[in-house]
Amino acid sequence: MYPARIILASQSPRRQQFILELGIRFQAESADIDEAPAPNETPQELVERLAVAKALTVGNRLAAAPPREDQPDQATQFLVIGADTVVAVDGDILGKPAGASEAYAMLRRLRARAHHVHTALAAAHFVASELHRIKSLTNTSTVHMRPYNDSEIAAYIATGDPMDKAGAYAIQHPQFRPARCLSGCPAGVMGLPLADLLHLLADFDIPIARAPQQICPAMTGLQCCQLHPP
Repeated sequence: MYPARIILASQSPRRQQFILELGIRFQAESADIDEAPAPNETPQELVERLAVAKALTVGNRLAAAPPREDQPDQATQFLVIGADTVVAVDGDILGKPAGASEAYAMLRRLRARAHHVHTALAAAHFVASELHRIKSLTNTSTVHMRPYNDSEIAAYIATGDPMDKAGAYAIQHPQFRPARCLSGCPAGVMGLPLADLLHLLADFDIPIARAPQQICPAMTGLQCCQLHPP
């Protein structure tokens, strides 16, 4: 059963660009959920819960909306993709910084050491305004940061780039380039592990126009993990 519509439950320009590069037509919707960790929740549990919650929140909202008069069949079935990313270091969860001082503290804590980036994806298939099936996957990568100095941190924060990113950094930033190396999926560190997404899309019989190997190097500046899969 092929979903008639694809919805990305995210306003992230990076996630949207990845979907576009796959050749998938979609619409973007904001989930607007509480992303605070639950007591004793692990980073992996948090991202999976939030990815599922985003997909279901958007899906249930669209399912409850009346069909558009010019597109009465659009509400029949659709697939909602939710995603969430966190940085974890020493067992602590680093989300998006609340301001410049928190971004500064995060980047100082991460420099010259390794940390984990967890990204979860969830795909929720709705049919006739009801949830038909949902599936999720979690991707984990290890990022080793270079020993950037305080002046570099300040200059990077001044660009405003860290404010909407887990851990207060973008691995692909052309000037800051915070990572020395990583083990795992560069696209996952950016918020949308393409190989995992393709596994989810295949379960719902959704074709793609391009493979991750064609997309990741241009988007991340790093080699795609699928060139040498584990």
